[in-house]
Amino acid sequence: MDRRMVEFIAALRSSGVRISLAESGDAFQAIEAMGAANRETFRVSLRTTLIKEQRDQAIFDKLFPLFFQANSPPPMQNGAGQLSAKEAHLLAQALQHLARDLRQMLEKLANGQPLSEQELRELDQMVNGSSYQDMRYQRLLARKMENLLNFQEVKDALREVAEILQKMGMNREQLKQLMQAMQGNLESMKEQIRQHAGETILRNLIEQKPQSPQSGLLNRPFQAYSEADMAQLRQQVQRLAAALRTRLALRLTRSRSGQLDLKATLRANLKNGSVPIELRHRNRTLKPKLVVLCDVSTSMRYCSELMLSLLHAIQDQISKTSAFTFIDHLEYVTPYFEHQPPQQAIDQALRRMPGGHYNTDLGFSLFNFSEQYLDLIDHRTTFIVVGDGRNNYNDPGLEYFKTLARRARATIWLNPEPEVVWGTGDSDMLRYAPLVDRTFQVSNLNQLTAAIDQLLVH
Repeated sequence: MDRRMVEFIAALRSSGVRISLAESGDAFQAIEAMGAANRETFRVSLRTTLIKEQRDQAIFDKLFPLFFQANSPPPMQNGAGQLSAKEAHLLAQALQHLARDLRQMLEKLANGQPLSEQELRELDQMVNGSSYQDMRYQRLLARKMENLLNFQEVKDALREVAEILQKMGMNREQLKQLMQAMQGNLESMKEQIRQHAGETILRNLIEQKPQSPQSGLLNRPFQAYSEADMAQLRQQVQRLAAALRTRLALRLTRSRSGQLDLKATLRANLKNGSVPIELRHRNRTLKPKLVVLCDVSTSMRYCSELMLSLLHAIQDQISKTSAFTFIDHLEYVTPYFEHQPPQQAIDQALRRMPGGHYNTDLGFSLFNFSEQYLDLIDHRTTFIVVGDGRNNYNDPGLEYFKTLARRARATIWLNPEPEVVWGTGDSDMLRYAPLVDRTFQVSNLNQLTAAIDQLLVH
C-alpha cells in the first residue's frame, strides 16, 4: 500500500498538482490513523491531505480509482471449445480464406484468448504510448490501439464468417452461440485495451518527471490537445516561428552567392588576362514556392491549423505560398492571409469547414485541385500535403496525385501517424508514399517545426 501511495502522489505531481513533502507525510499519517479498510474514508483522507485547490480535485477524482481499484482482465468465453469436431472443422475452413492477421484475430476470439502482454507492449510501441501523460486521453489511446488491430475489419469478418458457416450447414443454434461468444470476446478485448491504455498512462505519470507546461505541450500529440492547450500553443507558435525565421534568413544569407560558374568566370576575366581573377556565381533562387494542402478533418485540424500559422509567420522567407484546406472537398484559403492577422485568417479559413461529421475524401479534393488550380504547380514548386492519408475507403485519386507530383519540384508529405500504421484500416498512405519525395512524421508541434525547417533547406 505504501508503494502504491507513493506512485499515486508522483502521478498527481506529474499532472500538475503541487504537493509538498510535508503534505505527503500528512497523507501517510492520516491513513495510519484512519486505516484503509473503508474505501470512502481512505479516499477522503487522501483528498483532504493532498488537495489544496479546487481545480486539482478533478485530477484527484480521475486518478484515485485507477490506482486503488483492482482491474482484473475481462472474462472471455471459449466458444470454439463447445463445438463438435465437425463444427470445428467447418470453422477452420470458414476462416481459411481470410488474411493472416484477420484469421489470427478471429481464432483468438473463437478460443477466448485475450491479448498477450507481448502484444500489448508492441501496441504501446506502435502508438508511441510513452508520450501520453494525461488520463483525459485514455480513450484516445485505446482507440488508436483498436485501429491498429483493425477492429472494424474484424467486425466485418465476423459477419462474413457467420454467413459462410450458415451456407456450409452449421447448426443454427450452435452458430448463434458461437457468434455471441466471439462478439462478447471482442467487447472484452476492447475493455482489456482500455484498461491497458489507462495503465500505460499511469506508468508514464509515475516514471516521468513533472514537465513545464510549455515543454509538455510542444511534445504532446496533436490528437491529445484540448481547446485550452491550443490557446497556449497559439502563443508559442509566434516564438517558434521567430526562431525558425532567423535560421532560414541566416541560411539564405550564407547561400545567396550560389554555386561558382566556371564558364562565366573565364569569360569575364578574358579582358585582363585573368590577372587578377574575378569570380562569377550562378544566380540561385533560394526562397521556395509552396503549394500546401491541409486536411482539417477532426483528427487533423489542430495539426493543420498550426502548420498554416507557422507558414504565415515565415512568409518573408518564402517566395509564395498557395494554401488549401480539405475534408470532403477543396477550399482555397490563401486570400484570407493576405490582409488579415494570422489568427483571424485561420479562423475564417476553418469556418469554411466547421467541425462536425464529414466523410474525408482526399481523392475528390485532388480532382478539384487538378481541375481548377493545376497551373500553380511547376518545376519551382514544392507540393506539400498535411494529412494522415485516411480516405474513409473513398477513391484515393492516385492518378491526380501522380500528375501533381510529376509537375512539382518536390513532393512532401507531413503525416502525424507513424509508418507502422500506414495501410491499416482506411489508410491509403502506402499507395501515396511511393509518389512522394520525402515524408515526415509530425505528431507534435516540435516535430512539425523541425519538418518545416528541413523542407525549406533548399
